[in-house]
Amino acid sequence: MNLDLSDVLLRLLAAAAAGGLVGFNRDLADKPIGVRTLGLVALGAATVSVAAIQVQGMAEHPDAMSRVVQGIIQGIMAGISFVGAGVILRNSETLTVKGLTTAATVWISAAFGVACGLGAWRTIAIAVPLAMAMLFSAGWIDGFKKHNNGNDGDKNGGLPG
Repeated sequence: MNLDLSDVLLRLLAAAAAGGLVGFNRDLADKPIGVRTLGLVALGAATVSVAAIQVQGMAEHPDAMSRVVQGIIQGIMAGISFVGAGVILRNSETLTVKGLTTAATVWISAAFGVACGLGAWRTIAIAVPLAMAMLFSAGWIDGFKKHNNGNDGDKNGGLPG
């Protein structure tokens, strides 16, 4: 598949924007991973995706293209899981786990990057607003729960945690 420069630019910019949008949510919640990190995760995933589908002669071999796309998805999503795992903290004394949502945002940002890189625009048009709605509404629901349970320890004022 031979993409023209404007198509490559669109795919990479869309990926960086989608990851950056998720990162904006994380920055609002004062989390360690934000716009830059998640924008770069999505951009990196898109770059690998775009580069792989442009290998010379690949378009003439649909079976090979299918295997390459499968390999891209598996490699990126499995590899980025290790980055996400790095932000998960478990406290065995209090039996609490922190960072699961942040880890999930690393994973979804990579997924957005792959989808943009492969030009799955309908998927992106649905998945990005859905993810943002989940991040923002879940934060407000958590803040509401803490407020009603008498816990004033909500440092984020109801923003996503």
